[in-house]
Amino acid sequence: MTFPRLSIRKAALAALACALFLALPASPALAHDALKRSSPAKNAQVGSVDRIELEYSAGVKFPFVLLHDAAGKQITIGEPRTSGHLVLADVPQPLAPGAYVIAWRVVSSDGHPIEGEIPFSVKGSSSVSASPSPAGGAATGGPSTAATRPAPAGSAAAAGETSAASAGVPGWIWGGLAVLVVLGAFVLIRTARRGRDREDVNAD
Repeated sequence: MTFPRLSIRKAALAALACALFLALPASPALAHDALKRSSPAKNAQVGSVDRIELEYSAGVKFPFVLLHDAAGKQITIGEPRTSGHLVLADVPQPLAPGAYVIAWRVVSSDGHPIEGEIPFSVKGSSSVSASPSPAGGAATGGPSTAATRPAPAGSAAAAGETSAASAGVPGWIWGGLAVLVVLGAFVLIRTARRGRDREDVNAD
């Protein structure tokens, strides 16, 4: 009668130890790679952009990088490439003043895809020369020509900003580990009580 009781107790202890082992190192072991630095930086105001640089905490694979303006129009850039922990993409054409967003997606070193967006703005003249209106245009009610102005950098960058995907551990993993710990403790306590009951019966 002693051998089965010890086997059940060992199994319960093993399940509890396994749950605790998975819970403790889960954060560093399952954490995805993260974007450490970018050029242009997030919410930065730059004079020009010749190349996009994205630096990650580890080497990544299958980089995908897009550049679009505040209106959502895609800007042509070079094919993204990796160099160590960096992802590089050339910007062949000068960018007009205004707000832009870099959208990126890579496969982390642990095999999981991660993505994010980096808003920034290009500084420059806020007005473009326009043809002067005729002297009597306002009086006669004729149409007037307004100067074209890019959207303010602050408001456009705020509108285009989107937080990056979380690279942390999903909440359901923590919930599952907590359930395993509770079940292991319950089985251990119940097994101990049954063992004591059997010892009392055998003693009688």
